[in-house]
Amino acid sequence: MLECTNKKIFGVECLGCGIQRAAAFLFRGEFIAAFKMYPAIYTLLLLALFVIFNFFVKFKYAFQIKVGLLFLNVAIIIVSYIIKMSKVL
Repeated sequence: MLECTNKKIFGVECLGCGIQRAAAFLFRGEFIAAFKMYPAIYTLLLLALFVIFNFFVKFKYAFQIKVGLLFLNVAIIIVSYIIKMSKVL
């Protein structure tokens, strides 16, 4: 696994810390562990699959769906980060 540069330099985890380990858990079939490691893993996967699928099949409201999924991911990432940092302090 790659080491987080932010954590190495500043000693504080970044918003993306845990996504590599969550992906590794996901590939091994440990779905609950993947969610616990990085709660946005499934919504990020859904967004990525939708964007890839949208290259081949066009939808009427594709842009709104992508923006909605993007905002959902950002909200999950920020809330989970705040929760994680509050447990550390």
